[in-house]
Amino acid sequence: MSSDPPGGTPGPGEDPQNPFKGTPFEHLFGGLAGGGGQMPDLNALMGQMQQMMAPFEGAVNWDLAKDTARKAVAANPDPSTGPRDHDRVADVLRLADHWLDDTTVFATGVRTTTAWSRAEWIEQTVPVWKVLVEPVAEHVTAAMGDALPPEAKAMAGPLIGMLGRAGGVMFGAQVGQALGALAGEVLSASDIGLPLGPEGTAALVPTNVRAFAEGLDVTEDDVLLYLALREAAHQRLFAHVPWLRAHLISAVEEYGRGASLDISGIESSLRDIDPMNPQALQEALEGGLFEPEKTPAQQAALTRLETTLALVEGWVDEVVGQATLERMPHAGKLQEAVRRRRASGGPGEQAFGALVGLELRPRRLRDASTLWGSLRTRQGIEARDAVWTHPDLLPTSDDLDDPLGFRESIKAPSSLSDEEFDAELNKLLDEGTGDGDGDR
Repeated sequence: MSSDPPGGTPGPGEDPQNPFKGTPFEHLFGGLAGGGGQMPDLNALMGQMQQMMAPFEGAVNWDLAKDTARKAVAANPDPSTGPRDHDRVADVLRLADHWLDDTTVFATGVRTTTAWSRAEWIEQTVPVWKVLVEPVAEHVTAAMGDALPPEAKAMAGPLIGMLGRAGGVMFGAQVGQALGALAGEVLSASDIGLPLGPEGTAALVPTNVRAFAEGLDVTEDDVLLYLALREAAHQRLFAHVPWLRAHLISAVEEYGRGASLDISGIESSLRDIDPMNPQALQEALEGGLFEPEKTPAQQAALTRLETTLALVEGWVDEVVGQATLERMPHAGKLQEAVRRRRASGGPGEQAFGALVGLELRPRRLRDASTLWGSLRTRQGIEARDAVWTHPDLLPTSDDLDDPLGFRESIKAPSSLSDEEFDAELNKLLDEGTGDGDGDR
């Protein structure tokens, strides 16, 4: 059996025992080698890395993430919510639900109302963030190990696990920073188009609502009511479309499965790291050393996610627009302000997008709102809301290119018998299964 090291017989001046030769990790671990270019002391290296890692489970250090986010929130005033806040939110959500009764066939989805501080928003939404972020983190962490050749994996042993933990620390720190920034911006539990809070819980963040209202030529009471209408509408949609939450999360998971790493970029970054300085390695991790690059599969998944988010936000925009049409004179200003805010995203949302390359932004909100409004005008509220019966009935990105023509040839439900309605529904399902999968 040959005694040559992995990769063949070394030439003059080459490291005869470093299994990372020719990989992005060569410089990092070669710098720890002893005299004569020997393999570094892996025990010493792992001891250094353990100093920056507390025990955690999963692909992300969520204790670190929450601690980082809470510290970011604590850097600015975050007053606790009191009875007055809770009573005011409860009253305005009750009124919002009453208004929405006339604009959608979906009954209220609100079982509990509450007011959150920024810190409370973090605590209450972390369980859903775990579901969203873990798939991406798992695949990026796996890609870190895959960057090593088989020989290096066999010889590195426990170090591979340490690299995975390093990825968990990196994600934990970056998720914490992103959530801390988001906590300073979000207005409600469903503000970014996903049901982040406990099921059936409608929540507003009064501190952020007041800050949002300051930049508008509208009273704070009107702003609060408008945002309550949006929150209540989100709650109705997710309560009565049971597959929607899983549909969105599966798009995120599909995005995560396509994760890959820019190996040449990692190699370049590692050249500048002092391998004897654990702090330098941690800073590199927190700065996105192993951030994934978008692949065609990820871009396709991202397009499907953005389309669904646009349909959710467009439906909410349409329903709230109908509820406020004759009741709230300044609703148009508020609608436009929210549309611009959702289309562009704030600093916190941009930070989250930079973290995993995942921007939770409904770029085609206006097209989606136009589509839902056109369908309601032509066929009524029941036909508009019936589209949510099955995911294969949802408009595609191509449908958003021609929002006024969506289902233009389909008869209104009121003109169909039960047998005709069932036949049309089956026809739509067949069409969706055959033609629309690539856009969802």
